[in-house]
Order: sequence, then structure tokens, then C-alpha cells
Amino acid sequence: MSHRIRTLNKISPQGLKLLGPPFTVGPEVPEPEGLLVRSATVDTELFPSLLAVARAGAGVNNITVDKATARGVCVFNTPGANANAVAELVFTMLGMAARNIPQSLEFTRALASEPDDKAVAARVEAGKASYTGFELAGKTLGVVGLGRIGVLVANYGLHHGMSVLGYDPAPSLSNFHQLDPRVEVAHRLDDVVRAADVITVHVPLLDQTRNLLGARQLAAMKPGVLLLNYARKGIYDEGAVLEALEAGRVRCYLTDFPHKALLGNPRVVATPHLGASTAESEDNCAVMAARQLRAYLELGVVTNSVNFPALESYPQDTTRTRIVAVHRDIPAMIAKVTQALGSAGYNLQALANGSNGAVGYTVMDLEVDVPDAVVATLGAVPDVLRVRALRLDRA
Repeated sequence: MSHRIRTLNKISPQGLKLLGPPFTVGPEVPEPEGLLVRSATVDTELFPSLLAVARAGAGVNNITVDKATARGVCVFNTPGANANAVAELVFTMLGMAARNIPQSLEFTRALASEPDDKAVAARVEAGKASYTGFELAGKTLGVVGLGRIGVLVANYGLHHGMSVLGYDPAPSLSNFHQLDPRVEVAHRLDDVVRAADVITVHVPLLDQTRNLLGARQLAAMKPGVLLLNYARKGIYDEGAVLEALEAGRVRCYLTDFPHKALLGNPRVVATPHLGASTAESEDNCAVMAARQLRAYLELGVVTNSVNFPALESYPQDTTRTRIVAVHRDIPAMIAKVTQALGSAGYNLQALANGSNGAVGYTVMDLEVDVPDAVVATLGAVPDVLRVRALRLDRA
């Protein structure tokens, strides 16, 4: 079955080559059933035929996820695909800040006006003491958020000789398995805030994490703490951060999200959203996004969705029709959907279901062809958001 996919940003060819025929892919594809996106803003209401959105990246605050959920549109992200790129950038910038590299580079550039090497050497000897930094070894690194990126950052901190204290507001056992056992896991954010010499955040921007680190937390931090934000703008209360910088309580603020209020502050080092900007990361994200989108459109498989429950169920060789139903996660929904199918005289070959507390996702496999009219009756069941039939031609 052919599917139409529109790209809203430049997507790595490594991902696009996974979407060859029968897929039609490009920036001008009409009436798309799928969207591939990186940073572009997506209002899912603007695409009536839409079934799924795949973001080649971790955050999805550029996508109207609530609107998508209400219409039964699946939204995917690619957690961990850019983890190494972000973690490496964190320690690149941390090392630069610890040794005052940005300021010292400005100093040496200005030496071009000196008349000769003797004058340059004299200026260097007189000025280098102004850029004395500190070593990371022996310092305490606080990592807020122990997802795939946070775990890498925490483990890298150990490699730099740091003591590492981590905290996660919504811990995942699978991520914790990758965490070096020498990392101490705190049960409260306040414990990290008070103990760390360096604090870095690696949580998504949600209502629960907006301004997670604000005036109260900043007041409890060690004098001269160094702060990093390579996750999302909004996790720090940046107004409070600027006040703490002016008061001298914060040594430096390193961020990947420049905006007007920060620019020009000598204690802010802002990079232009470079976290995932490596060729390897872009390839990894595009490949993961393309695979997830293809599996969902062709087989109804859900992996790494931010609004649907995970369901990695694959049809048998004898399956002719796979019906997928997206519905509200309320009691008796599975019975209602399967009863509607049974009332039409159809017997299930297999059934799988997942739920996340808000959305239920049910997959029903049959060994016969099911007419569109029967599928439509399932879509008419109250609290069903979307139904579609996947025709699996085994010829």
C-alpha cells in the first residue's frame, strides 16, 4: 500500500532511503499521511489526512501533540539518537568555561595589534593570570534528568574524575541500567542543588519541568556554581539566572538557546542550538524516525510515541487484514470494539492492546479481507478516535 509523507525540514538521506517505493516522500507531497520533521512548527490541524508525525529529535514542543491525540494521530520522537552529540557538546562547553577559553580567545585575538612577538609575549605574561580556571576533577557534577543523554553525561563526568550526583523526576529502569553504579542517585532535586559545583539539565520541557530551576533553587546553590542548559529553553527560570549572575552567585551560564535577554552578558556563553548538529546525530535521528513512521503506517507498530502506548505486535504470515483502533483509555473499550467486529460475523486471529492512561491502542488481526463498511462501524463506536484497516496482500 502506498503512503504519502511530507518532509518539513531537510532530512538526512540515510533516513529517506528507508522510505522508497511504495512511499511517496518530499516537501511538496499533497495530503500527507505522515510528516517527517526536525525543528519546523507543526499544527496537526492543518493536515486532514494525517496519521502520524515523526520528529527526528527528542523534544516535541514544536508539534501540537494534544490536537494530534484528539484526532488519533500518532506522534513519534527519537530519544537517544542524538545522545552522544549532546553529551559531547556538554563537556566541550564545560571544559571551555572551566578554563575561561572564550574570554582568553578574545584576549589573544586583540594581540594582533601588537608590533612584534616580543610585545605579544609581554602582554601574554602580564594578562594570562586573569584567565586562571579550575579543573573538573574533584568537583561535584549534578545531572538533572537521567534519560539517555543524562546517563551519558553522568558517566562522562566520572571519566573526568568528578563526583556525580544524579536526579530524575520520572526515572526509567531501562535508562538506569546504563548508569555507572558509581553515580549517586538523589531522591530530591534539592539534594543535587545544594551539593553540586556544576549543574546540567537533561529533561524535556513539560508543564512539570518548566522553571524547574528557579529563584528558590538558585538561592540554595553553592556560590560560584556553573549552570548548563543543553536540553530546552524554559527549564531554568532565566530571569532568576540573570539576577544570580549579576549578584555573583552563579559563575557562568552555558546554554544552547540564545535569546535577547542573555546576549551580551559576559557570564553567558550561548551556542546556536548545536546539541544535535552533527552529521552522525542527524543520520541517527532520521533513520530512527523513518523506521518508526514506516512501521506504523504499514503495520500499525508503535515505538517511541509520545502520545500513544508502545505496541510492537507484528502480523502472522496468514494475516490478511490488520485493523488498528485508537480510542480513549476507558473501561470496556476493547470489548466494545471487538463486539462490533464479532457482530459482523468476523473472528479474530489475534489481538493486542496497549494503554497509557489516556489513549488505548488495539490491534486486531484477521485471516480474511474485511470490507471498508465493516471497518467504518468500528469507527462509529463511541470514544473511538480513529480506525484504519491495513490490507496485507500475501500474494
